[in-house]
Amino acid sequence: MQMTFRWYGVGNDSITLKQIRQIPGVKGVVWALHDVPVGEVWPAEKIEEVVNQTNECGLNTEVVESVNIHEDIKLGLPTRDKYIEAYKETLKNLSQFGVKVVCYNFMPVFDWFRTDLFKETEDGSTALFFDAKKVLALTPEQVVKNMEENAKDFTLPGWEPERLKDLKLVFSQYKDVSEADLLENLTYFLKEICPVAEQCGIKMAIHPDDPPFSIFGLPRIVKNKEDIARLLNAVDSPSNGLTFCSGSLGGNPNNDLVDIVKTFTDRIPFAHIRNVKHFEDGSFIESSHRVEDGSLPITEIVNTFYENGFDGYIRPDHGRHIWDEVCRPGYGLYDRALGAMYLIGAWDTNVLLKKKESVGAL
Repeated sequence: MQMTFRWYGVGNDSITLKQIRQIPGVKGVVWALHDVPVGEVWPAEKIEEVVNQTNECGLNTEVVESVNIHEDIKLGLPTRDKYIEAYKETLKNLSQFGVKVVCYNFMPVFDWFRTDLFKETEDGSTALFFDAKKVLALTPEQVVKNMEENAKDFTLPGWEPERLKDLKLVFSQYKDVSEADLLENLTYFLKEICPVAEQCGIKMAIHPDDPPFSIFGLPRIVKNKEDIARLLNAVDSPSNGLTFCSGSLGGNPNNDLVDIVKTFTDRIPFAHIRNVKHFEDGSFIESSHRVEDGSLPITEIVNTFYENGFDGYIRPDHGRHIWDEVCRPGYGLYDRALGAMYLIGAWDTNVLLKKKESVGAL
């Protein structure tokens, strides 16, 4: 297992590489070129700049999150092929600098959704919150306005302005797109992309839907174990993989996260691990990584990864906003650093127990 930490780049993140380097056990950053519009090729010189900055601080850049998918690909429009060709060129450029995993998603319109970015909790910290009742009363336009106002001075990944400037048009385009249609469009994309990814030594790792159920009538196709199996079977390639995200899949209490890890470990090159606390009405809030603070079996998830020989990348996912930190929603330094240490502690416990078993067997 290799612990990583998501970083948004110089001038685009309140956190520095020097600070990340000081978190024990963190070996690399998970990064992206956020200034390149969706659908355009990532220039090699820009990739090299980030890689050099990061490597100079003793961190690797082997995981990218995300090379976003143009909406025309998701919709299956005739224009998708030119964007797929651009995606292939980006993969080739990334491979020149040692990138091993590309996380991406196939969520329509916007990549993730919360009703509140800074919901106050009992201890005075704030966290990302999904209010199930409020969702029913919101229009997509109100959602975008709310997210923009609450984001303060930070841009939100997956909420690119170019995608949201004509929200009514984009929503109308999905009016007659079923889950079967969306899966067919994803399969078309993967059949084109995976041969190139294999040549480049890159594993494509799709991120689950967040939340893992339909909102505003939009189709969702990576919601549960059945969806994941269908997707991985649709394109038989070692480069067709899954980003396991406990927080996303865990938004639905019916998802058995441990079973999903156990079933698909060999197809998971990258994992996001975070905790959420469920409420009876279907709402949930993101908590600390500690098992007792949420509703998810975090240590059991880590144990299952270890027992199944996981050798990929993990990062602590969304954290609370604590100790008066001013930061990107969900992506502060302090709580994610605590999360990294919690996850490493759980992993190290497994390593220690294994050693004791080996000694005892002699």
